[in-house]
Amino acid sequence: MSSALDEDTRQTLDAGRETAGAMLRSAQKDLQKVFIVFLVGFIGSFYALRLYIWEFLRDVTESKMSEVTAEELKIIAQTPFDVILLQAKIGLVVGIILGLPVFIYFSRDALRERGLWPSAPVARWKLVFGGLLAVALFVMGLAYGYLVFFPVMFSFLANNALSAGFTPTYSIVLWAQFIFLLTLSFGLAAQLPLAMSALSYADIVPYETFRDRWRYAVVAMFAFGALFTPPDPFTQIMWAVPMLVLYGFSLYLAKVVVTAKRGSERVDVGSAAGRHWNLILGVGVVGGLLVYAFYSYGGLAMANDLLAWMGSSRRLLQPGSTLPVSRTVGLGLWTAVGGLVAGTVGFMYFVYAELDAAVDPLAVGDPTEIDLSELDADGIRAAPPEAFADLSEAEATEMAGDAMDAGDKERARAIFERFDEAEERREAEGGSAPQSTTEELGDRASRAGGTFLDEFTGGERDEDDIGGYYADVAFILDSLSSRAFRIAAVFGIVLASTFGWLYTGGIGRVFEQFLSQLPDQVTATDNITVVALHPMEALIFEVKFSTLIAVLVTFPVVMYYAWPALRDRGFVRGNRNVIFGWAAALVVGLFAGFALGYAIVAPTVISYLVAEGVRADMVIAYRITNFFWLIFFTTAGIGILADVPVLMLLLNTAGVSYRSMRERWREVTVGILGFAAVATPADVMTMFLVTIPLMFAYGVGLLVLFVVTLGGRRDRSRDRAAKA
Repeated sequence: MSSALDEDTRQTLDAGRETAGAMLRSAQKDLQKVFIVFLVGFIGSFYALRLYIWEFLRDVTESKMSEVTAEELKIIAQTPFDVILLQAKIGLVVGIILGLPVFIYFSRDALRERGLWPSAPVARWKLVFGGLLAVALFVMGLAYGYLVFFPVMFSFLANNALSAGFTPTYSIVLWAQFIFLLTLSFGLAAQLPLAMSALSYADIVPYETFRDRWRYAVVAMFAFGALFTPPDPFTQIMWAVPMLVLYGFSLYLAKVVVTAKRGSERVDVGSAAGRHWNLILGVGVVGGLLVYAFYSYGGLAMANDLLAWMGSSRRLLQPGSTLPVSRTVGLGLWTAVGGLVAGTVGFMYFVYAELDAAVDPLAVGDPTEIDLSELDADGIRAAPPEAFADLSEAEATEMAGDAMDAGDKERARAIFERFDEAEERREAEGGSAPQSTTEELGDRASRAGGTFLDEFTGGERDEDDIGGYYADVAFILDSLSSRAFRIAAVFGIVLASTFGWLYTGGIGRVFEQFLSQLPDQVTATDNITVVALHPMEALIFEVKFSTLIAVLVTFPVVMYYAWPALRDRGFVRGNRNVIFGWAAALVVGLFAGFALGYAIVAPTVISYLVAEGVRADMVIAYRITNFFWLIFFTTAGIGILADVPVLMLLLNTAGVSYRSMRERWREVTVGILGFAAVATPADVMTMFLVTIPLMFAYGVGLLVLFVVTLGGRRDRSRDRAAKA
């Protein structure tokens, strides 16, 4: 086996190793300085956490909670080393972050040799300004997180846990990791204006790309929020709306920067300001008067009333109260500052207007830089051929699709006509159509995937190896593509319904109902307490459980639509309407097993476990995840185990032979292990506790099939076909 990596990947890894080695050699004599910076960051953050930050984070967590909720909230250390190790880990991260720029600076010679360092000198004031701007944006992101987002989010999470009957007892490790992860996300998200402006100015990512792909940005923001924030609409909006506003501001700032770059040679900034001096002065005067009116005519009181209504303890102060001057002098200073800020904004606006007017997108620069998305049908036809030289088929199709969506069929036709002309010209010159970035990445992924797959198949893919299975799976998935919306709709409806029921108190009712099934000696003194060690633990369990239920409900629907493809590939036989009978049989088995588990197995197992703890005079506090998965495994899990032999019998009637099931037990084991790794708590013991009973049920199913099919000599599907 040579390698499962393709040539592109190997070259990238080799180049990375060589660059890292060269950087270490170049900075070798200055590593002591790098270590000093690292040590300062490590020790400083360690003692800052110890003296100030833990108390500050606790105050932020409880700032929006009621007194009752704040009293119920506990932050605990699960081991004697939790706090000190956590402080050390955070210190290491901070030290590395502070030391990394210093290390990069001292290894600049090695980077310059490899073309990874800017060749043109950059003025120091620009570097300082960029660094200060990045720090300021990072601080603004943190301010929003700690002053607005975190207090509201933690109040919601704690109240949600309490309403379900659980105690918010957060592990200091999980609580701190959660806070610092979101802190980093807010700080990095705030860098969006700087990043977009820099990328647009350097033409690494054109401004037009950010402008035209805004829909993808919106989806990405909501997707990120869905992953890293509680799954309720309010916190989703609190995350996404500021991000959308920030993206809009960043887009405008990038446009200003790009316009200034393109028009700076045509417009003199001083002359532009001189031509509009009266308007700029007027804007400044209006800004100053607005500040004066705010403080003099009740604006301050209204703002403080609004802060009080929002529940904030902060208040705006009278002008001059923080300075050793009178109120009149302070008011004059704030008025002057307001006028200066407004005048600066006016100056920037009028200068930008002249720059924008000076830039003609059809006349400035290389014709290949023409933004085709801004042209109408006549403009597309009049554009020079060079404008279509780098247009890929995917880009042309997307532009034409946008035109069709806008109802401009003529423009879509013009795009395809000009692309066809460019394609003919390239073929005549012996070239090939350019690829978009997505297509290029897709080709790389395809090559890498093909190389990886070839290592397993020996370069040959027939029906008996992984390549054959890959072709079968691709064929079946392709057959489902036309029904994807219906499948997704069923999955989404079940997921939303289940989650909504659990989220609105269903999980608490399940807990109370289950406790009522336990013996009195176990529940008489409230021996069982269920705690949330992670702020989002209850919500994560609700999402996982809802997803599992949605998968179970959607599976028959998927089988119904995939049946023709499965039959074409020889996996099953018969009419797909048998799925309805299958579903009924599986539901009966599931509910029968669930009833057995709920009435006998689960109370017996949990009573035994709790009784042992009570007898030892212990405080019993189970994690939400562990306790409810235990309930699930001992109730619905019994039903799932009962369904395994039933499903195997049904598959045999559909054409899956006993011999195939017996010979493919390894694949079944791997599949069950993969399912258990995803759908159960993240520990190896639980994964095996799920896998072993399922494999035992699979063995029982094989035994039943051995008896029914007489050792595989009588296939039930063939018998039924013969009778028909």
